[in-house]
Amino acid sequence: MQTALVILAAYILGSVPFAVISARLFGLADPRSYGSGNPGATNVLRSGNKKAALLTLIGDALKGWVAVFVAQKMGFSDNVVGLVAMAVFFGHLYPVFLKFKGGKGVATAIGALIALDPLLGLAVIGTWLFIAFAFRYSSLAAILAAAMAPVYFLLMHGANSQIFVIGIIAMALIGKHWQNFQRLLAGQEARIGSKKKS
Repeated sequence: MQTALVILAAYILGSVPFAVISARLFGLADPRSYGSGNPGATNVLRSGNKKAALLTLIGDALKGWVAVFVAQKMGFSDNVVGLVAMAVFFGHLYPVFLKFKGGKGVATAIGALIALDPLLGLAVIGTWLFIAFAFRYSSLAAILAAAMAPVYFLLMHGANSQIFVIGIIAMALIGKHWQNFQRLLAGQEARIGSKKKS
């Protein structure tokens, strides 16, 4: 019962839509109404309000970290902690508060990974930052960082139960970016910092 409750709590925490909350706090339009329509930090940035985007980024990452960190401190096994990481991540992707239409999950995944293994989280962040600054495409950075996460984990820890968790999160994250990938191939993907269309 305790395991089920902590997994449910992680999902509910993951469902908290910081993009929508930040937009309301700063008097902005709902991020689902412009740009990519994605309730995430990159799309909030398209409003031109960097503070709102930063608050979204921190909030989404923090909920991933908090869920995993609390489960670890409660003494749950690695398998349960892995399930908690997936629950908070999928809560962001399919939030009950937004009729199961959530964000892409990059920040929440990174927050969870940092809690699971700080070095792994930093490696994934480093990959995202390098690709994002080099090419100015958040989606490309997310896809490549997600693809590398299981590889980094395997190099650091070898094959164990948590590599399956990281692999599932990585595949789900890449899947959520599939339309972005198609737009990248077509040369139609918006770059980081591009403003919303009027």
